[in-house]
Amino acid sequence: GLTDQPELQLPLFVLFLMNYTATVMGNLSLMNLICLNSNLHTPMYFFIFNLSFIDFCYSMVFTPKMLMSFVVEKNTISFRGCMTQLFFFCVFINAESYVLTAMAYDRYVAIGQPLMYQVVMSPKICCLLIFGSYLMGFISATAHTGCMVRLRFCDSNIINHYMCDIFPLLQ
Repeated sequence: GLTDQPELQLPLFVLFLMNYTATVMGNLSLMNLICLNSNLHTPMYFFIFNLSFIDFCYSMVFTPKMLMSFVVEKNTISFRGCMTQLFFFCVFINAESYVLTAMAYDRYVAIGQPLMYQVVMSPKICCLLIFGSYLMGFISATAHTGCMVRLRFCDSNIINHYMCDIFPLLQ
């Protein structure tokens, strides 16, 4: 976890709960605004919508478990739960990287070829870029998690970290 000091558990819980609430509300508000406002149905906002969705999902992967560990005495996670957390963490981190790349390409086309922008960044191309981003995130997460599942963990079963990530698991 983040700390073993009992006097810091409650302040950290409140701090992270406020941060988590702001993240969830901010991302849901942004996604709602983009869906409801027809002026925002452009490629750039389509990518921002997906970036907000990924950030929303990413925060759902480990924050609830981390918050729970602040208030519960027994701070454990099963091996299956740890691998599930690692898988979804990798999916959303990798997908976010590819969505940011697609957003950079969108801006490159908008600035470099403004007259061809509507043709090059058609809704079909935008959907393919997003689909590819999620697919690459899924493939990469499957490879990482598949390799981690095959390892034998024979040392300490204590992870000195607040979530199941690759480097803390390898230690």
